Amino acid sequence: MNLFASFHNEQGRKFLDQGVLEKAEAAFRKSLDLSPNSSATWYNLGLVYKKQRKWNVCLECNQRATQLNPRDEAALWNLGIAATALSQWNLARHAWKKCGVEIPDGDGELTMDLGPVPIRLNPDDSGEVIWCSRIDPARAIIRGVPLPSSCHRFGDVLLHDGALNGFRIINGNKIPVFDELELLEPSKFSTFQVAVTADSLDDIHALIELAFQQNMGAEDWSTIRPLCKECSEGTPHEHPEDQFQPQAERRIGIAAMSEMELDEILESWLISHPTARLISVNCVLKSWNDRVGE
Repeated sequence: MNLFASFHNEQGRKFLDQGVLEKAEAAFRKSLDLSPNSSATWYNLGLVYKKQRKWNVCLECNQRATQLNPRDEAALWNLGIAATALSQWNLARHAWKKCGVEIPDGDGELTMDLGPVPIRLNPDDSGEVIWCSRIDPARAIIRGVPLPSSCHRFGDVLLHDGALNGFRIINGNKIPVFDELELLEPSKFSTFQVAVTADSLDDIHALIELAFQQNMGAEDWSTIRPLCKECSEGTPHEHPEDQFQPQAERRIGIAAMSEMELDEILESWLISHPTARLISVNCVLKSWNDRVGE
C-alpha cells in the first residue's frame, strides 16, 4: 500500500471509530482507488457496510478481502455473517469452515445446537441482554422474554456479531455476550405482563415451569436489575440478591400465541397453588402477525 493509500485508510479507520460512516466509506474508497489490492482496506470497507446493514456490498467487500488474503479470519467471519443475512447458506458454510468451525455436511440452511448464548439486543440503545439458543455461528433464537421496550419477542431469530462484548456466568462457566445485528425472523408470540402474588418463590417458579412445559416463554421481570457498564460489557460482579417477599406483587413476562393459551396455564397454576392470586394480565407487545393485521 503506497503512502497516500495508507493515509486515506487510516483516516477511514478514525471515521469508523467515530461512527461517521459516510466519511469512512469515502476515505476507504479513495484508498482503494490508489491501492486496489489491499485486503485490509477491503475488510475495513466491509465493516462500514456491516454497520449500515448493507449486506450485499458487505459480502462483496469481504469476498474481495479473502481472495486477496485467504487467511484473513476476520474477513472470513464477516463474510459468513453477510452470507447468513442474505440466506446464502453454502457460502456461509464455506466461510465458517475456513474459520475452523465444525460444520455439518450437506447443503442449505444450517441448523446446529451451539448451546445457550447471551445476546445484547439493540446494542446502540437500551442494550438489554437476553439468553438465546445459538443455532449457527451467526444466528440465535431468543429463549427468554425480553422487556417490551426492546421490541423483541420470545422466539425471534437474530443475526448476531462475532466479536464478544462482555460475559455472563452460567453453571460457573463464562459465556461470551454477542451484540445483535439484525432481526431475521420475527416470532409468532405476543408478550404479556402478568401480575401475581404468591406465598413462596417456588410458587413463582412453578408458573414459569408450567409455561415452559407448554413451549411458551416466561420470566420473572421483578428480578431484573439494570447492570452497571462494567458488568454489562465485562463479567458481572456480585450485587445484592433479590429478596422474595411473600404476597408482594411480582411481574411475570409470559410469551404466548393467544390470550386463550395464556388463560389455560394461569387457571391450571391457580388451581394447583390456591394461595396464589392473579392481579392483572396485560398484552404489552403484540406479535408481528397481529401488528400487521391492525
